[in-house]
Formats: sequence, C-alpha cells, structure tokens
Amino acid sequence: MSNLLNPLFGSYGKGIYVFGLQVQYYAIVIVAGMLLAAALSALLMKRRNMDPNFIFTLFVCCIPTAIIGARLFSCLTDPNLGIGALFRFPWEGLSITGGVIGGVTAGLVVCLVCKVNFLRAADCVVVNILIAQAVGRWGNYFNGEVYGQVVTNPAMQWFPFAVFEGGQWHYAFFFYESVINTIGWAILFTLAWKFAKKPNGVLMFSYFVWYGTVRSIMEPFRDPEFILSGGGIWWSEVFAVGMILFGLIGIGVLLYRNYRKEGALIGSKTGDPLGITAFLASDKEAKPYYSKINLLGGAYPPKPEKDESPSEGDPKEDPHA
Repeated sequence: MSNLLNPLFGSYGKGIYVFGLQVQYYAIVIVAGMLLAAALSALLMKRRNMDPNFIFTLFVCCIPTAIIGARLFSCLTDPNLGIGALFRFPWEGLSITGGVIGGVTAGLVVCLVCKVNFLRAADCVVVNILIAQAVGRWGNYFNGEVYGQVVTNPAMQWFPFAVFEGGQWHYAFFFYESVINTIGWAILFTLAWKFAKKPNGVLMFSYFVWYGTVRSIMEPFRDPEFILSGGGIWWSEVFAVGMILFGLIGIGVLLYRNYRKEGALIGSKTGDPLGITAFLASDKEAKPYYSKINLLGGAYPPKPEKDESPSEGDPKEDPHA
C-alpha cells in the first residue's frame, strides 16, 4: 500500500522510483555488472570456439544460485545476522565469496547436464566475474559501506582515495578493490583472447588466485563493521586464503596432467596443441562457421546462407505464368 504513495518516477537517498517501486542504486549497479560479464563471456565463447548462446543457459541457472549463495554465506558468517535472516526480506548483506561459490557450483552442474566441458566454459565465464565485481563494488559506494579505517591526514581526505561516511573520512576500499579487479580482469581477459593452447581451466583457477590475493591483503584493513567474523573467525580472510590455495593447486594439477598426457606443461608435443579445436555446441542445431572473432575461424566454412526456398505447403510460383 505504501508503494501507491510513492511517485511513479523519481529518486530518493539510495535509489530511484520506477512505477512507484523503490529500486536501489546498489541493485542497479550489481545487475549492470552481471549483464556486462554475461556479454563479455558470450564474446569469449565465440572467440574460443564455443556456441555463445550457452551463456543464456548459464545466466539463467547460475545467477539465482549466486544470489542465494551470497546471502547464505553472509547469514552464516555475519554475527549480526544468523541463518534466520535468510528468510527475512528485503535482504541487506550479500557476500561476494558466497556468490562465487554458488555461481561456480551451479555452472559445474549445468555443464555436466549439458555435457559441455566445464573447464573450457569456465575459462570464458569466470574471468569476467572480476569485471562484474569491479562494477558491483560501486554499489557499496551508494550504500555507504565497505570502506577502511579512518583517514586522519587532511592531505589524504579526498575522493576517491577516501570516502566521507558517518562524519569521518575513511579509506575507500571499495574503490581500491574495483580498480585492482579491473586490472586483473584486463590481464586474464587478454590471455583468454590470445591464448589457445592446452590446458583449459588455467584461466579459471587464475581468477581464484588473483581475487583471493586481493581479498586476503585488504580484509585486515577494513573497518571492523564490514568484516564477517561469526564465531570470532574472520571468515572472509579464511576463504580468501582458501581461494589462493585452491587456485594454485588447480593450476598445478592441470599442468601436471597436461605434461603426463601431452609431453609439455602447455600445448602438446604428441598431438593437437590447442585446447579449443573441437567446437562445443549448446544444442544439436549449433554449427561452427567462419568468423573473424573465432581463434580457429579459418578452419571453418562460411556461415550458411538462410534458406529462402518456399516451405512445404506454401504456394509455389507457376513457371508458365
């Protein structure tokens, strides 16, 4: 009933009104990051010899589980919430770590069901989580959260190095993380765009090393209010270090397996050196065709022209007319 009293369109402190409904800037920024990551993932799939339409299946299945995972992780690790908060709306408090765990797990299940190589698909998708996180961090700016300790030096009290919140200047950790994640995304995306040799999955595991390192360094310097410390344990720090170890072990295992099978850590001395030669389709109708974007474009015939012949049942032109 209160929504009927809101203006159809307008703005308020933390968001806007759309047809009388409140939409927070935080949500707008998060969704924008998701859409950007999806578009870039589809582009990488086309580049790396996959059917880009597969991103729609992943998007529909992984985004809901990522959101649920983000909320569940916060509820389990935030001493101010508890598991009961999972069923209280609106949700305030989402963990990126939980979102990554939920989204990647769902992606693994989808790939198994669709019989698509998970590691190859993950190389196209997971690297773009970094740019989604970089954009999403600006949602923390609109919410007035995720900042560091107080900045006492007046010479350093300027935005975006610091942010004014609660009557004090704080280190703008959301901004630092946004910039560092953008740099990491640029590096991994460039490698994904240029690098075609075996083994698949190295780029995905590199994401965990990069993001885990960023979080493990920055977490101790956060304002204590934003540290997930349920049970006296800094859960974000624990999982950040876990991400680093998971990524390093994953890279090591992939390189070792590739060496045992192909005679080289990267590529192959005994066969096909590329990890993207076989086209991965999302359905039986998808076929490879020549494209300047595809790394292997020259190996495929031109895209077939659309069949414009009359279908069965259509009136046919009389050749004697």
